[in-house]
Amino acid sequence: MRNQLQKLRIIFALRSISVFQFKNYSNSTFEFHERIIGICGKNGIGKTNLIDAIYNLCFTRSYFNRSDVQNVQHEKIGFRIEGDFKKNDQLIKVTSVLRENGKKEFSADGQIYDRFARHIGLLPLVIIVPDDVILITGPSEERRRFIDTLFCQLDPEYMQHLIAYNKVLLQRNGYLKSIAETRRPDHQLIEAYDEQLVRHGEEIHKTRTELLAEMIPSVNEFYRLIAGKDENLRAGYESQLVNESFPDLLLKSRDKDIFLQRTTSGIHRDDLQFFLANRPFKPEASQGQRKSLLFALKLAEFQMLHNRKGYAPILLLDDVFEKLDEQRIQNLLKWVCGQNPGQIFITDTHVDRFRENVDHLGIKYQLLDI
Repeated sequence: MRNQLQKLRIIFALRSISVFQFKNYSNSTFEFHERIIGICGKNGIGKTNLIDAIYNLCFTRSYFNRSDVQNVQHEKIGFRIEGDFKKNDQLIKVTSVLRENGKKEFSADGQIYDRFARHIGLLPLVIIVPDDVILITGPSEERRRFIDTLFCQLDPEYMQHLIAYNKVLLQRNGYLKSIAETRRPDHQLIEAYDEQLVRHGEEIHKTRTELLAEMIPSVNEFYRLIAGKDENLRAGYESQLVNESFPDLLLKSRDKDIFLQRTTSGIHRDDLQFFLANRPFKPEASQGQRKSLLFALKLAEFQMLHNRKGYAPILLLDDVFEKLDEQRIQNLLKWVCGQNPGQIFITDTHVDRFRENVDHLGIKYQLLDI
C-alpha cells in the first residue's frame, strides 16, 4: 500500500487556517503539510470547532449553527476565519468575517461576494460527524438537505432553481395561510405561484433523477465495503413527480392545500428510501447497519464530487472512532486513506488510538495535539 500511496497526487488542499474569536479560539493559526491530519485532544478543547471553521470557509456558514452570532467567542463581538487553499498550482485565500455591526462578509482572493451562493462549489468538501446519523433515522427533510448540499456543489443552475423554488413555496404557503382570514381564495394568484413552482421544480426533479441514478450504485458499493459483507441493501429515489405531472399534482391538491394552509405536493416532499432484503431499512437496521449506511452515503457524496470535479474534495471526519466498531473503522480507513488522494482531517479524543489505527496503513500523517 505504501507504494500506491506515494503515487497519490494531492490536487486540492487547505494549507493553513487562522481563527480569531471563533467559538473557543481567541487567536490561533494552524498550518497543514500532510495529506492526512489528525486532530487529537480531550473533549471540549476545540477539535470540532476547528473542523467547523474549515467547513465555514468552504460553505460560507457553520455546519452546526444557523446563526453566525452563535459562533462568536463568549463575551466577544464578531469573528474572522482566514484560510489558504491550493488547487493545482493556484493559491486561493478565503476569508469569512462577522463584523461588529453584525454584517457578514465573505471573500475569495480579496473579492467580496455580493451573493454567498456564488462561492458554493469552488472548494468542495464532505463532512461526517456523529450527529449525522439523523440522515438515516430522521425525517425526509434531512435527506433532501443532504442531496441538495451535494448537487449545489456540482451544478450552479440547480442551486439557483432550488433557491427560486423555496422562495416561491414560502410565498405560496404564506398566501394559503392568509386565505383563512379572507375565506376567498384568488385562484389566479395560486395559478401564478403554481407556474413558477412547476418551472423550477421540474428542473430540480430532472437533475435529482439524473444525479441520483449515478450516485445510488456507489451507495450500495460503499455499504458493502464498510459493512464488510453484502446485506442486500437497496436505495431508491422517491418523488411524487415520478408517476404524475407536477401541474396535475398541484391542481389536484389545491383544495386540500387551501384547507391545510400549506403546499402538500411537489419536489419539497422528495425522499431517499432504503431497504434491507426488500424490508424498510429504518425499522429493521441495527446501530451498526445505520452507521454503515451513513458512511456509505457520505463516501458516495465524496466519490461523486471527485468524479465530477476531477479532483478529490477535502474530507472531514469528526469523532468517527467513537462511533464505529474496529472492523468498520479499518474498512473505512483503508479506503479514505489508502485509495483516496484527497486531504483528510480526522479528530479523536485519544492520540494513541489515532496512531494505532493509521500507523499500520503505512501512511505519513501530521498530528495536531490541541
